[in-house]
Amino acid sequence: MKKFIALAALALAAAGAQAKDIVDTAVAAGNFKTLATALQAAGLVDTLKGPGPFTVFAPTDAAFAKIPKADLDALLKDKAKLTAVLTYHVVPGKVMAKDVKAGKVKTVQGSELTVSTTGGVMVDNAKVTATDIAADNGVIHVIDTVVIPK
Repeated sequence: MKKFIALAALALAAAGAQAKDIVDTAVAAGNFKTLATALQAAGLVDTLKGPGPFTVFAPTDAAFAKIPKADLDALLKDKAKLTAVLTYHVVPGKVMAKDVKAGKVKTVQGSELTVSTTGGVMVDNAKVTATDIAADNGVIHVIDTVVIPK
């Protein structure tokens, strides 16, 4: 009986667990604090909490740390440039790792990312280090470098 009650409680907890959007999923991961701060500064949080679907190539805190502090601080204060950089990391639709193909991919920003699949997946000059982090409005793929539109 105790086992049944425990299983029932577990099932109810799972049923009540809410799916998370891309922003909540990234925040919960813990290694996207700079990205979350940047999304807030650019006013893009509500967009990425929207229905989507979106595919986000999300730079980690370590990726943002590669940018000299003065340059990063300047970027965070320039809303137009920050918005362009962040939306360059977002592709419309939900593209899972198994569906990735080499070539050009149009971003929400308007420019194209170059995806290569030789020796692992690269997005421009960033290496994809983790894939298919599902959210209820899309998917996150983790990258090790912030990519900048040309």
